[in-house]
Amino acid sequence: MGETNKRYGADAIVESLINHDVKYVFGIPGAKIDRVFELLEHSDKENLPQLIVTRHEQNAAFMAAGIGRITGQPGVVITTSGPGASNLATGLVTATAEGDPVLAISGQVQRTDLLRLTHQSMDNAALFSPITKYSAEVQDPDNISEVIANAYRSAVSSKQGASFVSVPQDVTDGELTTDVINPLIPAKLGPASPIESTLLAQRIKAAKLPVLLLGMRASDPETTASIRNLVSTTHLPVVETFQGAGILSHELESDFFGRVGLFRNQPGDKLLKQADLVIAIGYDPIEYEPRNWNNEKNADIVVIDSMPSEIDKHFQPSCELVGDISQTLDFLLPYMKGYKLPAESLSFLDKVRQKVALRDEPPALKEGQILNHPLSIIKAVQKRVTDEMTVTVDVGSFYIWMARHFRSYQPRHLLFSNGMQTLGVALPWAIAAALVRPNTKIVSMSGDGGFLFSSQDLETAVRLHLPIVHIIWNDGAYDMVKFQEEVKYGASAATNFGAVDFVKYAESFGAKGLRVEQASELEQVLDEAFNQDDPVVVDIPVDYSFNKELAKQMLDDQMR
Repeated sequence: MGETNKRYGADAIVESLINHDVKYVFGIPGAKIDRVFELLEHSDKENLPQLIVTRHEQNAAFMAAGIGRITGQPGVVITTSGPGASNLATGLVTATAEGDPVLAISGQVQRTDLLRLTHQSMDNAALFSPITKYSAEVQDPDNISEVIANAYRSAVSSKQGASFVSVPQDVTDGELTTDVINPLIPAKLGPASPIESTLLAQRIKAAKLPVLLLGMRASDPETTASIRNLVSTTHLPVVETFQGAGILSHELESDFFGRVGLFRNQPGDKLLKQADLVIAIGYDPIEYEPRNWNNEKNADIVVIDSMPSEIDKHFQPSCELVGDISQTLDFLLPYMKGYKLPAESLSFLDKVRQKVALRDEPPALKEGQILNHPLSIIKAVQKRVTDEMTVTVDVGSFYIWMARHFRSYQPRHLLFSNGMQTLGVALPWAIAAALVRPNTKIVSMSGDGGFLFSSQDLETAVRLHLPIVHIIWNDGAYDMVKFQEEVKYGASAATNFGAVDFVKYAESFGAKGLRVEQASELEQVLDEAFNQDDPVVVDIPVDYSFNKELAKQMLDDQMR
């Protein structure tokens, strides 16, 4: 690159990423940030992150968020100025809403052009300020590493989310005169108040039906282990949010009463309604608004979390235990030794348990059946997915079916976009999962509508030879909108579109393309798909005529 004795702003960016132990950088280059990409591609610096060039900046942000969600450490995305930056918006708002740590860095026009209406000139930091936890623009090469250090810390602190750093071209290209900031030891929280923990133990023992509601911030490895210890000791009934999927293990399945989200009509909703004490652990209101599960405003709620709650008229905890969630639960555990649920609650729990078990069975196949029942697809995939495999789920009617019926026994292995319900996340998340979990098959799911939101990065998956099985639930419509419109208005509007030959589409990218032509072929086609080493796309025609059952109101008539 010439002048090797000189160090530039770009060096500060790359060295900062190395010092934060960043393993992957996703993005697309451009003139305003190209010196950084030159270093990532050609530098001889040690521990250089692997550069993954993507086919759209939005997908790069989703991939970074996938890294963040799975590992708990910020995924990194780097793009150029103008639309290179603005294309990050959907990915970053999704990450911030759903608690996924991301560090985004974008190029910017040179400082002399910042106040002119010139090529790609815009106020990057202002654009991202409302949708990130931290948004700043660097004005001097010597400030780059401290801004990145603060952005990284903000992204990883609770509630985790996205941070954004804008770097003008002349700052990236400017000479660096100081050393970058050394790696930092993250701050450690302690447990919540010991007195509150002992009082909580007393309240649990006095309750007739205490229930644990597990959310997104309860899914890290340490907290998962602590929850499993608590449940195996007490057998307290558990309800998960969609993002809390997989916290309970196989051995604790009898204590699992389903997931709650979207519509208030699940067995878990019935359990929350009946509970006289709801212990919300790592729960975030964006996962399932309190107005849905506490519509009557009479729930007695205790919060165990790493941050104070967002209070509203449907969520007014009587007590909050704020601190490291795992340590708080570990402190609580000895006070719960010998606990048994009150006998009067056991018969009710048995009835709810039966509902959870019976509802997963699909109807028998009919002769000549073309379309596949959603439960048939779920059952067939469930049979092939082992605990270590990751399943990423896009948004659509199938996401409701999957969230309700698909079992997962490891946290952060069944991924949903439940805060923003963002179309297009599944394939980019699958790419991220395949990178950090390289010895397992990854299953990605989308509808035929959502697939085309991010399918250009099928090429990235093919280029990297990633073992991804992408399943398309094909019905020819934006059905999640369609069936809700039909329930509300008796007819749907603006939800239909034209057909795509997804087998040919996959093959044009160098992927394997398969289609289930008859419902009776589902098992055979999935066997072939799971036997592939490289990316494969499976087109499965689905029968969504059962969808109105999804919105049937068991507890009230509230729907959104």
